[in-house]
Amino acid sequence: MSGRDHSFLCLCDLIRLLWSLVLPCLYLCLVLTGLLFLLIASVRAWLQAKKKARRARDGRPAAAFFHPYCNAGGGGERVLWCAIRALQNRYQDVDFVVYTGDQDVTGEQILDGARRRFGVRLPRPVRFVFLKQRFLVEASLYPHFTLIGQSVGSLFLAWEALTAFPPDLYVDSMGYAFTLPVFRYLGGCRVGSYVHYPTISTDMLSVVRERNPRFNNADYISHSPVLSAIKVVYYCTFALLYGLAGSCSDVVMVNSTWTLGHILALWRAPNRTSVVYPPCDVQAFLDVPLDEEEEGEKGGRRCHSVVSVAQFRPEKDHQLQIRAFQKLLDRKGVEPGGRESVKLVLIGGCRNREDEDRVLMLRGLCQELGVADRVEFKLNIPFEELKKELVEATVGLHTMWNEHFGIGVVECMAAGTVILAHKSGGPKLDIVAPFEGGPTGFLADDEDSYADAMERILAMTPAARLEIRQRARQSVTRFSDSEFEACFLAAAEPLMRALES
Repeated sequence: MSGRDHSFLCLCDLIRLLWSLVLPCLYLCLVLTGLLFLLIASVRAWLQAKKKARRARDGRPAAAFFHPYCNAGGGGERVLWCAIRALQNRYQDVDFVVYTGDQDVTGEQILDGARRRFGVRLPRPVRFVFLKQRFLVEASLYPHFTLIGQSVGSLFLAWEALTAFPPDLYVDSMGYAFTLPVFRYLGGCRVGSYVHYPTISTDMLSVVRERNPRFNNADYISHSPVLSAIKVVYYCTFALLYGLAGSCSDVVMVNSTWTLGHILALWRAPNRTSVVYPPCDVQAFLDVPLDEEEEGEKGGRRCHSVVSVAQFRPEKDHQLQIRAFQKLLDRKGVEPGGRESVKLVLIGGCRNREDEDRVLMLRGLCQELGVADRVEFKLNIPFEELKKELVEATVGLHTMWNEHFGIGVVECMAAGTVILAHKSGGPKLDIVAPFEGGPTGFLADDEDSYADAMERILAMTPAARLEIRQRARQSVTRFSDSEFEACFLAAAEPLMRALES
């Protein structure tokens, strides 16, 4: 036998050996896949039976909103309550349910909070399903690989919600895209989503690729080429999974032009995606007359307030506000009484202990920079107090990089402040734009540019500021509650039409 024949026989033996090993693995994979599909079919049948029993008992279809933090005081919560109010007014024969993890309050207290904070009163009650596993989506539970950790946690939370109350229609109103396939394929629901902020974006990938330190890109990662490369692979993989989950949605609503661009790139569902600007309670501010500013008592200088409205979350970058304000005070300190002529008021909601700790850290920063006497913190205040602060303010301050929209920005403009927002995201693309040939506010992106802009605004004459305030007020009517309700109902019509059929 020649060497060539012997080699051929050895190759054949190797192939047979490999096949003998691979074939059982293939059979095992087929069996496991079959069992998985059988399990999914069984679970789906059980949930469908549970849904039919509920429909027979209640006699009406049910639409459920997934909002684990519905008792928080942010713009996302105002979207939730305005959306439910609009649907309740239009669809009288549909029950509405909210999945929430706020177990420390009752449903009545949640609705009362919506009335006090947002001025939103629902025409009829909603049912609350209180989830016990909300801790699974807390960022603090995942110090590393937070995105995938929270997303996997949301799957378990979605399962708890679905088994507790299987609805006919499911809407994710808080950005948990991985819950969509659970309700669609296991619950047999029509699903929709309102996206405030994409869980991952091409901007986040750019930050890691360019090794820029941010609140979601620690210094030790940005300084390491190896760790940065690993994080890029992780982000790209997550972006693929996120896109697959989001594409399950029958209807996609996004809150801004910035969010639209990222969701179209990731979810690839242009025919099902539309921009629905969030509802801003502009009318409550527009009812207040916009007069020229008055001087202080006896002709003295009035105390100008710079007001920030934002939840105390890391991405809101309150540290930038405080540091820029400190630089402003240093500049005004050279004038007699200059420091006493301006103060910074930080208004926002605290969702949990983590947010409260962040406020303590910010108070410490004020002490460290020597501005504690000129900075006020106002937490979880009622709407009327918020309105009073904004109406009396001179400057409205916003510092979040790539803010998805910016309800606080709109409210500041409607209240008559001169807005100073971050030069990115929704404020740049949708809100602080020229109107009728003139500026409606100012944009900045670092401590110096913010300090420069605040100094420039405060140095303006009251008449010059009034012109900007008037234009800003006229421009924000497109973000009113009525505009939101009309656009939301139009976008949600395919879902509701299928629900009634």
